[in-house]
Amino acid sequence: MSPISGLASSRLVLSELSVLFRRWRTWAMLAALAAVPVLIALAVRFSPNRPPSGRGPAFLDQITHNGFFAGVVGLVVSTPLFLPLTVGVVSGDTIAGEANLGTLRYLLVAPAGRVRLLAVKYLSAVVFCLAAALAVVVGGTAAGAALFPLGQATLLSGDTIGPGEAFGRLLLMALYVAVSLLGLSAIGLFASTMTTVPVGAMAATVVLAVVSQVLDALDQLDWLHPWLFSDHWLGLADLLREPISWTSFGENALLQLGYLALFGALAYGRFTTKDILS
Repeated sequence: MSPISGLASSRLVLSELSVLFRRWRTWAMLAALAAVPVLIALAVRFSPNRPPSGRGPAFLDQITHNGFFAGVVGLVVSTPLFLPLTVGVVSGDTIAGEANLGTLRYLLVAPAGRVRLLAVKYLSAVVFCLAAALAVVVGGTAAGAALFPLGQATLLSGDTIGPGEAFGRLLLMALYVAVSLLGLSAIGLFASTMTTVPVGAMAATVVLAVVSQVLDALDQLDWLHPWLFSDHWLGLADLLREPISWTSFGENALLQLGYLALFGALAYGRFTTKDILS
């Protein structure tokens, strides 16, 4: 890649991210995600009874002991539905949104190129995945610090770690969740190349996320589970062991890269041969 081409790509990426994070919709979704652990922490703090052990979301009963677990519970609760919903909105809007606004043709007239534009759109969706996971962690950490004590955190292995390392584990969990959503983002990108109606691509992406999790819950289809992009979504708990178990992280990353390769290729094939009329 020539320096001029690289500069053009960098400007295109920055422009795309600027457009994404200037939208009220983006900030409304991030605020809603941050509010999930805040509401959970408030419910626990002002409940007349302590959360019963073994009931409710994982780690719910640990919040009263350490506020850092508000962020953990927020990620556990948000990963199956709220995060896929917001990622489906962003990734489903990548190409279809431009086509719907009538700006896609003008983007391609500029020295962007279809492949480069496709890559930039996907990159913006990936950045949103990371921002969305961090929004949950930040909201949970802020609420946990305000409502509960922070201190030594007890891990699943029984070991204890200090506040600094506990927050580092939370950030690792956010990264795990962001990686978990790479495959769904690729599916949304492909769906977005198939239509000029963003809502249709968004809905298809979210529905597939729900279907994948329903199939993952059926014991009769255990042979299919390793191939479902949602199979390792809740494996983030392995980051709360001492030493950290990286097996789920590696398997999850490999699975998501497989979905990225498959649906990235499908999106490339569709987009590079598509007649752009709007």
